Amino acid sequence: MAAPNPLDDFKSVLAGAARALAREAELEVAFTSDAPHSVGKTLKVTSPPRSLPPSEVAIARGQADAQVLRMRHHDAALHARGRPADATAAAAFDAVEDARIAALGARRMAGLKANLTAETAQRLASNPISRAQAPGDVPIATALELLVREAAGSLAVPDSALAGLAMVRGDIEDKAGGDFEALALLLDDQAAFAGQATRLLEHLGLLNPDMDLSPTEPDEQGESEEDVPDESEQGEDQQQGGAAEAQARMERREGETGESEDGDVDLEAEDGDDDGEMGDMGDDAPMPTRPNRPHHDIPDFNYRIFTDKHDEVIGATELCDAEELTRLRGFLDQQLVPLQSAVTRLANRLQRRLMAQQNRAWDFDQEEGTLDAARLARVVANPTLSLSYKIERDTEFRDTVVTLLIDNSGSMRGRPISIAAISADILARTLERVGVKTEILGFTTRTWKGGQSREDWLAAARPPAPGRLNDVRHIIYKPADEPYRRARNSLGLMMREGLLKENIDGEALIWAHSRIIGRPEDRRILMVISDGSPVDDSTLSVNAGGYLDQHLRQVIHWIENKSPVELVAIGIGHDVTRWYSRAVTIMDAEQLGGAIIDQLAGLFDVKG
Repeated sequence: MAAPNPLDDFKSVLAGAARALAREAELEVAFTSDAPHSVGKTLKVTSPPRSLPPSEVAIARGQADAQVLRMRHHDAALHARGRPADATAAAAFDAVEDARIAALGARRMAGLKANLTAETAQRLASNPISRAQAPGDVPIATALELLVREAAGSLAVPDSALAGLAMVRGDIEDKAGGDFEALALLLDDQAAFAGQATRLLEHLGLLNPDMDLSPTEPDEQGESEEDVPDESEQGEDQQQGGAAEAQARMERREGETGESEDGDVDLEAEDGDDDGEMGDMGDDAPMPTRPNRPHHDIPDFNYRIFTDKHDEVIGATELCDAEELTRLRGFLDQQLVPLQSAVTRLANRLQRRLMAQQNRAWDFDQEEGTLDAARLARVVANPTLSLSYKIERDTEFRDTVVTLLIDNSGSMRGRPISIAAISADILARTLERVGVKTEILGFTTRTWKGGQSREDWLAAARPPAPGRLNDVRHIIYKPADEPYRRARNSLGLMMREGLLKENIDGEALIWAHSRIIGRPEDRRILMVISDGSPVDDSTLSVNAGGYLDQHLRQVIHWIENKSPVELVAIGIGHDVTRWYSRAVTIMDAEQLGGAIIDQLAGLFDVKG
């Protein structure tokens, strides 16, 4: 008979308590290394260590309790009907509803209240409120959640969030102090509570109709109004240039159908194939790889991987359901609000600089090509003259793809990952408007300290020098051929608690390189955003010192010297020029957006 496993016993007890609380006999509990979430009738909570320390047990219980309370007391359809369209208001509305659900449980069960307090403390440890240095650093949604929890459920504010909340408490209570008392009286009526929550947001000025913030609902073209740069900043010539560029691509792609769904030509419709499906590009569509292009396989450099059977390459939509992605995207938009004016300037600056590279050049008086309307008058005046045609010259700029590879390690948690996600968002929509395809990738590990790979190594009697000893996770946020509007919510996944773990940069570079090298475009640019050297405790503890660092250097040297891919890096708080020859280092995460713009725009400058 197998020896009893305390972890299995704990899971069994947790599942029984969850079923009783939810009044659902088929409810199950499973452990995960990711953020807690539910799938059907299965709750997934963070797995505690085998020794079951009380603090970790309380967190797991709190995660399960929070999900069960939501299943029992939350009507998603009713919530959606009252949810504001504005991103910041929507995030605050969601947070207040979360507080209502928690308060219902805390008000009725003392043990559940303690569990929820532990879960909240763990969740907010990585929230910006815990690192706030000024009122502007405190997310309004988090502050409202804590204040409603406190007023309606007597739930204590975690110690880590006390200082941050104190920075904004007075201002919030001055504007809407009476609303918290009213909300506490409406916990059992979700519809009435939602109405009062809306009034709370109005009193705080979050539902001001004159504000032009990022809406959560896209328009018919799949992009919010904010996504289109201000026409006054663009200038009339640039707007016309964008339409002319779209028409030029339409003329060159005889097999493509490039109209938008409503037939209009605008910035969003500049990529003629955005609304079509892949593979529906006619006989002239490019092949996945060009027949005259040699393959560029990076050597292994004697780098070992103990096992790759637990690795995964996964899309953002597979890691998170659509509803949570929408919520996370709302949180990302909330982080974007203080940077709104800067974001618009950056997007317009990049677009103007890139479109300046797209001046159309023609060869005139050709025997075939596009009819030269400017020379028709001479044919009318003298019918003996032949028609004149023109051919547009190919430019290196148009046949380009950019891959943005983002470090999703734990050290990026907080402001750095928010700015990286925002910058990726700017790049994707801006480059799409000027005809450059963009791919956005992320890299991390599935677990901390080895995961299943380390378990396999231990079961194999710990062979020496095993090589990489962790479960790699590579994330596809946006494929190059996917329009921005379809991937917009996926970028919110970077805001998910529990996603960011360890980083094995060398393998991530090889993976991103293998994807971009097979692209049909002639020019391929790979941009890496990272905050330091590769770190994986499990691998580094059983291999020679500098094992991952050496591999990263070898991969970078090979790409920079032997691959046609152009490699550039941006380091956050660390000097990445130690690894990359073409790099910039920033010490303040606020500079990241501008650094990306400068680096990318510089790559598109005309080469001498």
